[in-house]
This record gives sequence, C-alpha cells and structure tokens, in this order.
Amino acid sequence: MKENNKSLLAGLAVVLVTVGVVMLVGLLAIRPQKTIIGGEVDAAEYRVSNMVPGHIDTLYVKEGARVRRGDTLAHVASRQIDAKMQQATAARSAASAQSRKAQGGAREQQVEMARQVWQKAQAAVEVYKKSYDRVKGLYEKGVVSAQKFDEVDAQYKVALADCAAAEQQYLMAKEGARKEDIAAAAALVNQAGGAVAEVQSYLDDSYLIAPCDGIVMEIYAKVGDLIGTGSPVVSVLDMEDVWMYFAVREDYLNGLDVGDTVQVNIPALGKELHPCTVSRIQAMASYATWRSTKIGGQHDVKSFDVKVIPCTTIEGLKPGMTAVMK
Repeated sequence: MKENNKSLLAGLAVVLVTVGVVMLVGLLAIRPQKTIIGGEVDAAEYRVSNMVPGHIDTLYVKEGARVRRGDTLAHVASRQIDAKMQQATAARSAASAQSRKAQGGAREQQVEMARQVWQKAQAAVEVYKKSYDRVKGLYEKGVVSAQKFDEVDAQYKVALADCAAAEQQYLMAKEGARKEDIAAAAALVNQAGGAVAEVQSYLDDSYLIAPCDGIVMEIYAKVGDLIGTGSPVVSVLDMEDVWMYFAVREDYLNGLDVGDTVQVNIPALGKELHPCTVSRIQAMASYATWRSTKIGGQHDVKSFDVKVIPCTTIEGLKPGMTAVMK
C-alpha cells in the first residue's frame, strides 16, 4: 500500500508539473511582445566637385581624415584658365591706360604745338587782311581787275577759316577728351575688370573647399587624373547631420506620428536606449510579403520609411551601424 501511494503521488506530481508547464507556455504565448524593428544609421554626404576642367594637382587630405568647414581638400590645375587670366589682365591694363589718357587730356607738347599753329594762322590772316584792304582800294579806283580782287578776297576768307580751325584745335587740345570719350574709356576699364573677376572666380573654384565639419568618406581621383566639370573629387560626411531610417509595416504604425519620441538602441555601442524624434513617415515604393489580415481574404501590407533623429549627440555613432527601434 505504501508503494502504491508513492507511485500515485509521483504520478500526480508529474501531472501537476506538466499542467504548470503548459500553463506557463500558454501565458508566455499570449502575452503581448514588444515589436523590435531593425534599421540603419545614415548621415548627410556632400560630394565636392570641381567647377573647371583640369587635372588634380594636389590632394591635401586622405580618406578618414577629419576636416573643418573651409579646409582645402584638393587643387585642380588648368592651363587654359591661367592663359585666360593673362589675357584678361593685359586687357585691363590696356583699358586703364586708355582711361588715364582720356582723363589726362593731351600732353603739354601737343597743346603747345596746337597754339603755335593757331598763332601762325592768325599771322597769315593779318597778311591777307592787308592785301585784301589794299587790293580792294585799288579795285574801287579801277586800277585792278575784278578777277584780281576776287582772288585776294578768296585767299583772305581761306585764311580766316584756317585760323578758326586752328583755334578750335588748340581749344580742344587744351580742354582734353570729351566727356563721352572719358565715359567710354571708363566703361572699357569696368568691362576688363569684370573679365578678370570672372577668371579669378574660376581660379578660386579650382581649390576644393570642405562644405562642413565632417569626415572624408571617399576620394574619387588621384593626383594627375584629368577630370571634367562637375566631376566629384572628394565626399565628406557631415557627422552633425545624422539620422536612422527604418522600414516599418503599416500595421505597426498605429499611434506613431511625426514628432513622437521613440527609443533606439545601437547594438555596436552597448545596450543603452537613446531617445530619438520621428521626423518623417513616408510610404515606400515596395511592398511587404502577404499576410492574412481578415477571414476569407488577404491583402498587401505596405512598408513605410520612418526617419528618426537623435535628440542628443550619440558618441561613437557612425553611418552604417545597425539601429534597433522598440
């Protein structure tokens, strides 16, 4: 009887343990689980391109180097731009000389020469005036013919015209260039200066500058490589502009909206949860796999691109790291 009682108790204990295990498994199965969604860390990337064609003359950085905004990354040399600068500089010098000449007027020697020509014309007028007066008196007395008087009269008028022209030449030399000529010369100087400034801008753009603080991610060309306009040379990651993106099924979006705070873990940095703000929820072009959502039918469940931004700086965070959102 004792042995039978022991067997019965042992069997009852096994039954009770089995029932307890089944109940525990059932409770664990029906207990709601937290949804864990995997994503990836990303950062803003700037591809620094050249504005003028040429060859890589110097690389000042290496991949992985930290740079500050305004640092020189590389230099692109172009013989064509150098030649254009020489041409533009020469044209500006010539235009400046013309402007100085127009503003300064004629030289003193030219003014003196014009004055002497005018004085000579005045002397000729005096001579022809005396001849005219004498021949006119004789003509009125009938001593000389009308033809002789007409010849002397024409010579006197020519002398008066020459004197007037010489006087205007002297005044023009003394006064200098006209306002219109001075303005035209100044405009040529401005035009030449604009050409120099344009070429100088190309020369300035031949030095590739870091657009932000960050890390040199990749260098696309080597020293000596010939590159065209707009070709990327260096890419820089802006570590101040970092975010995580997740592909979330639409049936997990209930209650999640832009501006909400979620907890994100970066496994590579430990188990700490980092608060992040949802900045974008946008439908993705692709669809998730089929799953049953109602009796008697199935339908596609879309995935949404959810972008979150860390609320505070996460030390050691790097693009490409795995992110887990709970």
